[in-house]
Amino acid sequence: MSELTLLVLQLGFLLLLWVFIFSIVYALRSDLFGQRVRKLQPEAAASVPVAAAAFPSSPAAAAAATAPVAHAPAPSGGGNGELASGDNATRLVITSGAKAGAEFPLGHDEITIGRSSDSAIIIRDDYTSTHHARLMQWNGRWMIQDLDSTNGTLLNGSRVTVPTPIPLGATVKVGATTFELRR
Repeated sequence: MSELTLLVLQLGFLLLLWVFIFSIVYALRSDLFGQRVRKLQPEAAASVPVAAAAFPSSPAAAAAATAPVAHAPAPSGGGNGELASGDNATRLVITSGAKAGAEFPLGHDEITIGRSSDSAIIIRDDYTSTHHARLMQWNGRWMIQDLDSTNGTLLNGSRVTVPTPIPLGATVKVGATTFELRR
């Protein structure tokens, strides 16, 4: 073989080696830090079919959204049936898990829950995803949304698949931690 052929083969092998190294670094970075969670903008909600159904933008759709949803968990096992809203829910209380007894005041901002350091409530256990769940106010009510977590988010023992209103005092489970919204 000529020296030129060997040089081209060496450079090609070196380039292939760097491609593998960068792909490994990218995979490690996404495993450690996860993907960025984008905030749902009100004007973007109308363009996304699932979000439009979960977050109504018209008065008629808002009235339809207040009717009971067939796949939303019923407030059994916990809570008094009254939905948590900005008026009656003032704090989030962790009832079991590593941070049991901790209380967080509720404002009007959304609260992200997960292992990531950019989450509002950081839960470091083996069953919590990097960006696990989000608590948000929609039309004055507190809603829980699972962010495609591995182990899911449970509301009164039922898995949350769509943004779901939270009854006051209901048990929400994220990983090995449970919490409630209280007055």
